Amino acid sequence: MNGEERRKEILAILDKSKSAISGEKLADIFEVSRQVIVQDIALLRAARNEILSTNRGYILQTKRGASRIFKVYHTIEQMVDELNTFVDFGATVEDVFVYHKVYGVIRAELGIRNRKDVQKYLTEIREGKSTPLMNVTSGYHYHTVLGEDEETLDQIQEELQKLGFLAELKTYEPVDFWKNQE
Repeated sequence: MNGEERRKEILAILDKSKSAISGEKLADIFEVSRQVIVQDIALLRAARNEILSTNRGYILQTKRGASRIFKVYHTIEQMVDELNTFVDFGATVEDVFVYHKVYGVIRAELGIRNRKDVQKYLTEIREGKSTPLMNVTSGYHYHTVLGEDEETLDQIQEELQKLGFLAELKTYEPVDFWKNQE
């Protein structure tokens, strides 16, 4: 089997799978090294296949059956704990946005999938001249988070609650404000 055929098979396996599949398992299936699988995944991503890496393995983004908006509040120093909470459950932080009474919704793409992405983001914030978007609204902000299933998002919500990061939706905040950004 050549590389192109293997990549087609990898896509087919990920498409049929109901959960993430580890690189090690894919390597065993195709009798190649894990590094070959990592390279195959990179090539598949370059071909615009949305394959996400989680702590449980690879999954097609289209297979991610659950997304949720979390309204959170914390200090800048607590950003690392907040973002690590999401990725430690294998979720992807798609964006950050705020709802400002004057300016409306201000949104930025993030695509944070793992702790390495968290560290890169925090380094860019620290070394840049800009401040986190949450500063516009005194620490209150939102994230669209993609998870494998609703149970995973429930676990994330419980952990955010324990950490004291969840914030209540106010009556002036439109419940469907994120839909206006599409």
